[in-house]
Amino acid sequence: MVYALAARLEIKNNTPRWRLPAGRQGMAALPRIDGGRVVKLANTYASEAYAARLEGSSPSPPTTCTGRIPPRRDDRKVMGVRISPWALKKIMESSQTEFVSKPVHGGGTSSRRPRGRGGRQFSRPRQSPPARPPATSRPSRPAPVQITAPRSGAPRRDESRPGAPKLLVYALGGLEEVGRNCMVYECGEDIVIVDMGLQFPEEDMHGIDYIIPNIASLRGKEKNIRGVIITHGHYDHIGGIPHLLGKLGNPPVFTTPLSAGIIRKRQEEFTKAPRPNIVLVKPKMKIALGRHFVFEPFHVNHNIADSTGAALQTPYGLMLHTGDFKFDYTPVNEPPADIDHVRSFGDKGVLALFSDSTDAEYPGHQISEQQVFDELEKIFAANSQGRLIFGTFASLLTRIQHILTLSEKYGRKVLIQGRSMVTNVEIAHELGYLKFKQGIFIEEKEFNRLPDNKIVVVCTGGQGEKNAQLMRIANSEHRLISLKKGDSIIFSSSVIPGNERTIQSLKDALIRHGAKIFHYKFMDIHAGGHAKQEELKLMMQLTRPRYVIPIHANRFMIQAHADLAMSIGYKEENIFVADNGQVMEFDAKGGRLTDRYVPTDYVMVDGLGVGDVSEIVLRDRQQLAADGMFVVIATIDKRTGALIGSPDIISRGFVYLKESRELIERTRNLVRKILKDTDPKSAAFEDHIKNKIRNEVGQYLYTMTRRRPMVLPVLIEV
Repeated sequence: MVYALAARLEIKNNTPRWRLPAGRQGMAALPRIDGGRVVKLANTYASEAYAARLEGSSPSPPTTCTGRIPPRRDDRKVMGVRISPWALKKIMESSQTEFVSKPVHGGGTSSRRPRGRGGRQFSRPRQSPPARPPATSRPSRPAPVQITAPRSGAPRRDESRPGAPKLLVYALGGLEEVGRNCMVYECGEDIVIVDMGLQFPEEDMHGIDYIIPNIASLRGKEKNIRGVIITHGHYDHIGGIPHLLGKLGNPPVFTTPLSAGIIRKRQEEFTKAPRPNIVLVKPKMKIALGRHFVFEPFHVNHNIADSTGAALQTPYGLMLHTGDFKFDYTPVNEPPADIDHVRSFGDKGVLALFSDSTDAEYPGHQISEQQVFDELEKIFAANSQGRLIFGTFASLLTRIQHILTLSEKYGRKVLIQGRSMVTNVEIAHELGYLKFKQGIFIEEKEFNRLPDNKIVVVCTGGQGEKNAQLMRIANSEHRLISLKKGDSIIFSSSVIPGNERTIQSLKDALIRHGAKIFHYKFMDIHAGGHAKQEELKLMMQLTRPRYVIPIHANRFMIQAHADLAMSIGYKEENIFVADNGQVMEFDAKGGRLTDRYVPTDYVMVDGLGVGDVSEIVLRDRQQLAADGMFVVIATIDKRTGALIGSPDIISRGFVYLKESRELIERTRNLVRKILKDTDPKSAAFEDHIKNKIRNEVGQYLYTMTRRRPMVLPVLIEV
């Protein structure tokens, strides 16, 4: 007989042991614990029973076991699992155990035997170990459980901390666009920020370099910011740091070594920005951030090395922020995503999963980097005579590694073009994330000395950026490279939404030079860094969150992710499709999407100006780009207000003056009439006459041309 009806298996100070409740003191035949294997099996059987309850059925056999995770507040190092007789029997069969005849002291730590009445010690009759069943009859280790239904009901007893303030979560960017990723977690006087990225300008944002998050909601709370967590080194996650970190009081930045190197290097371009206080982290570290947060990074795959997700333990449960991720089982220069670590969060219980949605509209799995390598090798082999020119992201180091490896194999030398790419290659090589033989790179002065079949060029500009190297090559503006027939251009990157027209124009320009073009729709020469639908399902099934919150995408993609969650059993009320700035609130009763918003207006960077280009300025630029401008210059007498001479007219981007003389002359006559009919002695004469010229001339030009140029009246008093 095994006294294990309510036995509890505990781990304390990394030492597993059995504990019996009060009243069960005495002898018990319990299995010797095999290095934590029993604990994992117990958790698995507990999960099976829990999954069965969620799905509305009962497990077989009907006797269930229940998990009690996370640990008790008074002893956070203890993880207890209550085991039923059936589950205990299965555990003993599934693990290599042996019985021991040893009294169990109701969970005490004393080595003394428990005493009976009169102080007599209980005897310890020996028990021989039971015969171990044959190997063929021993069940195999249970397969991982995939729960496809959300948790329901209130948080477990130990999940919320009594008296803790509400947890507020909101995005300063990344929920309505691809880029500008920045998520804020706020609980009482503790604030944690995850990522601080930039967004590349849209096609109608004339003259804008990029857009950064609006931190108006954090003003006055700078002392409460416990840290900024950076998930990886792409600019849509780190680009805002030089502009914003100093304004937030320069809080510590928690990130991995490669991301830290890229951040430090970029910070050198901003001499007035403070030097960031970077704290290097690695997966499975646990870092307390204030009273209410504990941060634990976990390894994921992306198309840049050293990518992590962020697990935040809060008073109400675990918040899991995936960052940009995919599951790649054959990545480059790094291990696959740590699925066991991700699954462990699900075993403990996840309150909310904030999950990447960039590729949520695409079915299936993201292709592996190994498959990309195989396709790129076909290009090297089939184009053995001409030059190979690769256009890709400066931070896409996994792809650069492929190109370097294949160049070494096929005897080619590599020329890197683009300052940001050169910088990233140097940083990655110093940290060991890029591996290549000495002498693989050439200087610009050596470029024209080598035959075409010995040259590979890797450059920026795969998105059609106007100042990037590939665009300069296409426009015959590059100081070194001129395209010719036989060149092969490889776009080893995907198209960022909004850049389709620009990239198509770039391809048209390249093809006119006689170059051959390869892109990801033609061959599998690019693996995206974002999970597709089956990988998103896997993340939800591994973590089994109570709430699913899609992030990092346009609204269409976020909604596709929400629909995907509903397809595997999540209820609509457990999925938050939020806007930028919309506050999500969590407490002991659960989570909810509120009607409160924080400011998330665009903060545009134009040259050295940050935030000085407003929506009004941008609208003026759009009007100038669409219809041009029409300047009316009138010289008037200061005393009488009479017109002196003939009004001068300047047109830019509207009509060509020499071909529109009749329209220009009629407009001059209209200006003369306006000035003649206006009393120069009236109050606010100058403002009045300018508005009148602007309105009447603008209406006249629209009537004649169906265009609305920006009309700029200029009055010169003499």
